[in-house]
Amino acid sequence: MSPDPLTPQAVATLQRRTLTVVVASQVLGGAGLAAGVTVGALLAQDMLGTDRLAGVPTMLFTLGSALAAFLVGRFTQRAGRRVGLGLGFAAGGLGAVGVVVAAALGAVPLLLVSLFVYGAGTSTNLQARYAGTDLAAPDRRATAASVAMVSTTLGAVAGPNLVEPLGGLATSLGLPALAGPFLLAAVAFLAAGGTLFAFLRPDPFLVAKALARADVAASAGADDASPRTARRVPAGVVVGATVMVLTQIAMVAIMTMTPVHMRGHGHDLSDVGLVIGIHVAAMFLPSLVTGVLVDKVGRLPMAVASGVTLLLAGITGAVAPGDSMALLVLSLALLGLGWNFGLIAGTALIVDATTPATRARTQGTVDVLIALAGAGGGAMSGVVMAGSSYATLALGGGVLSLLLIPVLFLTRRPSRASA
Repeated sequence: MSPDPLTPQAVATLQRRTLTVVVASQVLGGAGLAAGVTVGALLAQDMLGTDRLAGVPTMLFTLGSALAAFLVGRFTQRAGRRVGLGLGFAAGGLGAVGVVVAAALGAVPLLLVSLFVYGAGTSTNLQARYAGTDLAAPDRRATAASVAMVSTTLGAVAGPNLVEPLGGLATSLGLPALAGPFLLAAVAFLAAGGTLFAFLRPDPFLVAKALARADVAASAGADDASPRTARRVPAGVVVGATVMVLTQIAMVAIMTMTPVHMRGHGHDLSDVGLVIGIHVAAMFLPSLVTGVLVDKVGRLPMAVASGVTLLLAGITGAVAPGDSMALLVLSLALLGLGWNFGLIAGTALIVDATTPATRARTQGTVDVLIALAGAGGGAMSGVVMAGSSYATLALGGGVLSLLLIPVLFLTRRPSRASA
């Protein structure tokens, strides 16, 4: 890349191209992540023979996503989004292949390892939202992240509603029906990685770093970052991470056990696919509106809205009869919407509080915390439900999300970074 600074018009053109490529990859990636969400717990239930361990798949692929988030962040900081995201999606695709093979062989150890690797795809799909913000203006960052997220909707909603036909395809190939969605995940993740690696040129993160260096060089006597500043964690990072971690725990805990709860009350896979499909749609489809609200109304008010919405989701799920599709749909839709509010508000806070010199590494570290939070929520969800009930789990997740409100008010309002 030329060291000469790009004109504002050239940067805007590159930003539009970047969003186009990210949108294409996110449509594919969304189809891949839906497999684990929809049938991961059911596959584990069948292969392990117990409901108590049905949360293990979510724990494993979220632990895998934690490692992937760390590695993708490091690769991106050094080599750019194209390499980091491309490798992450490739690993997720290979993990999905491993799940299919494990289901065919009835090999539980291979299933557990493959679910861990599959998590790389889910983490990478989430990290791709940052690529949309690299060259965005400060007052358009949440909107840019939301464009990347909303494009996930097509694949993510189609995936759960293809559970039955994919199950039929898997059966025709001599595989267990629940392996079908992971066949789609393998193709989708590998295609998403190939799209980014081939077309995300010039790399938006590398361009953003070059522009930041040019700005520093143009300002008299300014260092890239003093050691004191580099070591200090900005308040915006702390607040943004807290928002996303708490919303992730609440969302994953309730979502993970909903298919198990539904099957225990006589719902078939098409019902499960519909509920999870609507949930995933609510996670991503409102993003364009959410992004505008976060940019216009503010990061912190939308974070509060996230906590309140998740509480309503938990209450609805707790009072819903097991055979009530309408209330289950409403609960899971609110759950997705609350998560959406929290993720976009938290993402904007992280980008505001960092500069290109440390941004990708910080983003990766924060997403590690998010993934670990999801792993804990997924692992404990099965234990809580087996020891008590789905109603207790749903209500507990909703109440937990309210913890982010006092954190927001106890922490000083972070200042925006201009880079």
